[in-house]
Amino acid sequence: MVESTKVFVHGNPETSAIWSLLVNELHKNGISKIVLLSPPGFGAPTPKGWGATVVEYRDWLLNELDKIDTPIDLVGHDWGAGHVFGALAVRPNFVRSWATDCGGLIHPDYQWHDAAQGWQTPDIGEKMVAGMVAMSAEQFADYFSSLGMTREIAAQVKKNVNDEFARCILGLYRDAAQPAMAKLGKLFAAANPPNGLVIIADKDNYAGSAEQVHQVAAGVNAKVTNIPDAGHWWMIERPELAASILIDHWKSFNN
Repeated sequence: MVESTKVFVHGNPETSAIWSLLVNELHKNGISKIVLLSPPGFGAPTPKGWGATVVEYRDWLLNELDKIDTPIDLVGHDWGAGHVFGALAVRPNFVRSWATDCGGLIHPDYQWHDAAQGWQTPDIGEKMVAGMVAMSAEQFADYFSSLGMTREIAAQVKKNVNDEFARCILGLYRDAAQPAMAKLGKLFAAANPPNGLVIIADKDNYAGSAEQVHQVAAGVNAKVTNIPDAGHWWMIERPELAASILIDHWKSFNN
């Protein structure tokens, strides 16, 4: 049997550093075939003419997955989840399994959180991202460690927070202003990608309501699992539990 590749995609404002503790736990459990994909602008260079649109990120992910010649178990977090939804909406059988958080993102009633609405607003968004770029490493670590990152991981993320990072935040969130995500949700539900798992961290304030997440998951027959005592960065706060959940999910497709 060919070993599957575990592919992880992060979101914003992040780099692949957010996966480090989870990857360590997976390594302890004998899982080594792991690929961390960094979306353009978020820890990876942007191609010439990059507009940072939802479709551009979807096509980027599909292209990266095309390069992998083994079965894929795909995991998306935050906007990484959004990119997974986009990719599977057009190629629902492209991967062996998928797992994401932020299931409410594509619910028809989802409302963007306050920071996202700020980024979507002309002038206000520009000031917000400029402020993030201008933060010192210490300030960035203070702020994001208060939200669930560790100071060490926040420091790694900050190394990539620059003007292009900021431009991609604005481009992506403005392109994804409603009703864009609601439309994506309809496409995703119609595609009905199999073998899904939707993760709910009970203190995550960005993922939509639990009711919304359950409705989205039910629409594609995906399983739902809860990570208690964790917020948006559950893979940092509860890496052992997160690894256990994902491993159990993947094992169910090893027959």
